[in-house]
Amino acid sequence: MNTLKYKTISANKATVNKAWVVVDVKDQVVGRIASRIAILLRGKHKPYYTPHVDCGDRVIVINADKVLFTGQKEKNKRYIRYTGYPGGQREMTPKVVRAKYPIRIIEKAVKGMLPKTKLGRQLFKNLMTYAGEHHPHTAQNPKKIN
Repeated sequence: MNTLKYKTISANKATVNKAWVVVDVKDQVVGRIASRIAILLRGKHKPYYTPHVDCGDRVIVINADKVLFTGQKEKNKRYIRYTGYPGGQREMTPKVVRAKYPIRIIEKAVKGMLPKTKLGRQLFKNLMTYAGEHHPHTAQNPKKIN
């Protein structure tokens, strides 16, 4: 009698199928779309999801400069960074960040939703963000996700 009828299959680097996905974030709310992108990067939408393996897709984000904030966040929210020197704490509003670094808003939101480990840094490399409509990854035949 075979007692091991049901086995939990754990994905590894060799068995993972990575797809290319395009996400258009024009007129989308930052937090909601960032959580969806983080799920795609992590691979939680796949049936063979394994927490310690990079089994997510490669995500191409277009129109990252056209994301929206709800309420008063466009003028009240602050992005804080630290230069490393005493008194070197700097802050910017989303309006200034959007003008200087158009893709940084969506990248910072997605990075905050990934694990703060080696795996999280590896997953973040699978995110390609572009401010405009065009991207250089057409050869990979990415599928569009709404």
